[in-house]
Amino acid sequence: MSHFDLTILVIDENAVRAAIIEDGLREAGHGHVTVVHTVTGIARVIEATGPDVIIIDIENPNRDMMEHLFQLTRSVSRPIAMFVDRSDSASIEAAVEAGVSAYIVDGLKKERVKPILDMAVIRFNAFSRLQRELAEAKSALEDRKVIERAKGILMKMRQLSEEEAYALLRQTAMNEKKKLADIAQSVVTAAGLLM
Repeated sequence: MSHFDLTILVIDENAVRAAIIEDGLREAGHGHVTVVHTVTGIARVIEATGPDVIIIDIENPNRDMMEHLFQLTRSVSRPIAMFVDRSDSASIEAAVEAGVSAYIVDGLKKERVKPILDMAVIRFNAFSRLQRELAEAKSALEDRKVIERAKGILMKMRQLSEEEAYALLRQTAMNEKKKLADIAQSVVTAAGLLM
């Protein structure tokens, strides 16, 4: 997806501020911009517009509103840039935890919108990649553990060497066109029932 095909959703209760953001985006060459002026029912709007990036601008966020927005940002897996006029450290921490990619306090100027948007996208992509890599590493580790356990069970129950046990698991996986870890899991599960 090229940079300019981004669909951007702007959530802003203040029409004047929303116009500043919209101008900044259009000047940066972004044509697909949707602006909504209320936070209520926003989940439905996100579903309907399917934005690539979300910009949230709140002059004076109160606790409840922020909590509502952070719940929302946790559930949509997209880059989010949030502008607020003032903030305390607890809100900033909550924003980061909720997955807001760029949290800008007192910085709504037209020429800042584009670099902040770019930063939000870059951060989001980097974070997503890290999360994916972490999940893959975790699952590889789980797979290794279960394969080790299955080998141990086969060695004990069928008096096989470690190499033979592994070869048997691999052969079975190939024959059944399944992942080695899945076959290993079946062995571990079956052994649990038999022992």
